[in-house]
Amino acid sequence: MSTLGRRALVPALAVITAFLGGAVVIVLTDFEHLRLIGIDPAGAIGGAVGEMLRGYGAMLSGAIGDPGRVVTAVQSGDPRDIATAIRPITETLVSTTPLICVGLALAVSFHAGLINLGADGQFLMGGLGATIATILLADHLPAPLILVVALAAGASGGAAYGFIPGFLKARTGAHEVITTLMLNYIAPAIAFMALRSPVFSRSLNPIADIPLVIDLPTIRLDWGFGVALLAAAVVSFLLFQTTLGFELRSAGFSRTAARSAGMRSGGAIVLAMSLSGGLAGLGAALVALGPVGRMSPSGGIGFVALALALIAGLRPSGVVLVALLFGALNTGATNMVIETGIPFDLLVVIIALAMLFVAAPGLIRSIWRVAGRDHGMRGSLVG
Repeated sequence: MSTLGRRALVPALAVITAFLGGAVVIVLTDFEHLRLIGIDPAGAIGGAVGEMLRGYGAMLSGAIGDPGRVVTAVQSGDPRDIATAIRPITETLVSTTPLICVGLALAVSFHAGLINLGADGQFLMGGLGATIATILLADHLPAPLILVVALAAGASGGAAYGFIPGFLKARTGAHEVITTLMLNYIAPAIAFMALRSPVFSRSLNPIADIPLVIDLPTIRLDWGFGVALLAAAVVSFLLFQTTLGFELRSAGFSRTAARSAGMRSGGAIVLAMSLSGGLAGLGAALVALGPVGRMSPSGGIGFVALALALIAGLRPSGVVLVALLFGALNTGATNMVIETGIPFDLLVVIIALAMLFVAAPGLIRSIWRVAGRDHGMRGSLVG
């Protein structure tokens, strides 16, 4: 536990510093209060600070709910009261599910020394694969079997789209940053053309639906969250307990050394990008067959997943923890906008600041007066 605490210290301080930076942004952009600073400086600054605290409070309550309200609702036994009380925390877990999968996808590629910026495109292709498989198999197979096949199709769609830049990198040396970014622009066009048919625009839930964890009104949390946790355990085992994982990480540290040791660096590149795309596609399938019920746009999930993977030090367990934090931020920020009017864009500011501070561990150690050596982003949670 002490070792884990040391690994997590700098990333945790980076996130705290990002929240403090976000607080400064809120105060400085609260023109409603600050316009009175010439008349009543103390009142203007106090009002801006109070609005900031109210905004963060609304974010917290929107992310996890009110514990007292949960206890009261459980004691009442009314399903609707219970659902209303626990909905914030369940929505946080719903938001976390695809983040875990895409964060794991990027962790795999980074461990292999590959910068996969195509998670958005792979996510779309995974959703498309799950959608097509579900619609085509409707009325031909039992619903549970359709669900399994559709999840596999989603992972396969993402893996196939990840295979392309991996193959180009291994065979031609084409840089994966360029190819994955360009493929991000192609994926929406492919999805749009495939989904122009009304056949593929229908809801998927009546055909194959991931079972709910808690069957209560308005609660959307399903066992897709459990699948994401299982994926994290499998990825952790693969990377750190198997020969294949050792080869992937060796290729990431030095492809020349890996080839000298008899490892196939080209094969490792293709495999890593395919696995990365497959995990991103699985996340999309869990969304399409779960709470959304249809293929959904990526919504820039690749950028958020990149941030959480780096903050987590590319460690699967760290990805889960940071994804929970980001899921809470996403859910809580919506409530913050409703209750205070603070823009949702603040969430982007916090994410960007967190990435900035994680990328500069020396700065964080200097700010917080923390002793220790800097190991960079990969060393923050990686032993």
